[in-house]
Amino acid sequence: MNPTVSPLGKDLVGLEELTADQIRSILDTAEPFKEISERRIKKVPVLRGKTIVNLFMEPSTRTRISFEFAEKRLSADTVNIAATGSSVVKGETLVDTARNLEAMRIDMVVIRHGSSGAARFLAERIPSNVVNAGDGAHEHPTQALLDLLTIRDQLGKLSGLKVCIVGDILHSRVARSNIFGLLKLGAEVAVCGPMTLLPAGIDALGVRVFRRVEEAIEWADALNVLRLQLERMSAGFVPSLREYNRFYGISSPRLEAAGRELLILHPGPMNRGVEIDSDVADGPHSVILRQVTNGVAIRMAVLYLLAGGMPEQAEAAKQGEVA
Repeated sequence: MNPTVSPLGKDLVGLEELTADQIRSILDTAEPFKEISERRIKKVPVLRGKTIVNLFMEPSTRTRISFEFAEKRLSADTVNIAATGSSVVKGETLVDTARNLEAMRIDMVVIRHGSSGAARFLAERIPSNVVNAGDGAHEHPTQALLDLLTIRDQLGKLSGLKVCIVGDILHSRVARSNIFGLLKLGAEVAVCGPMTLLPAGIDALGVRVFRRVEEAIEWADALNVLRLQLERMSAGFVPSLREYNRFYGISSPRLEAAGRELLILHPGPMNRGVEIDSDVADGPHSVILRQVTNGVAIRMAVLYLLAGGMPEQAEAAKQGEVA
């Protein structure tokens, strides 16, 4: 691998700044990496000798574990730091924390932070590669990438597809990254949710807005269902969870009324019986667990490319050959 030149640049802060070709290169690189997770020995020496710090200043289960799996399967050395166990609780700044880590000669930082822009702020101040694992309500690029990969795997393409993001768009970094990525790859994008949970001027991003979930289901080829982020809500954005489910919950009767098959995605964690019913989440059109599987491959691809790997060499890297 070339240690200095990455097809993605130095960092992955968001999909807004990537080109369509760069997004495709990540998706294409993830394809051969899927097979590594199916082997008896799930490891290749692609990032041997690299040290990656997972700096999670917000609670996380799926994303943090997915990055850990990706790093270990590429043979990187990993260090996990959470806010509750770090000097941040003693008043240390984010940059001071990162610079102290850099003094220990690390190579990459995967950061999740509650403040929008934290990943870019850090990336501009340290020479190590920075990967955004979710910053406030800004972006969550690797989640959107795994969503794109899952849709492409299941439906064979992204260009020309109709994808509707349903739920709490206002507080969702996943929604923003999905909108940027889907539009750049030629999909039509819509959003649907209560007006209190739609950002002002959302249509300026080039998306269609549905007021009723039945209209969204009738229009879409795929639904990406988002949870209500109650932990980010300081006021009554919806009358009640029961009321939300009544008007916006994805249920079997609503899907059956469409008279055709739709792909159902959800980034997790799910609030069953609120934004999605259990029979839909566990039903034949759900690809929620496939998203989790693809998440490891996507994160392997991102780490590999940021380390200087090239998409056309991914097949050789999968076999354990490091250029």
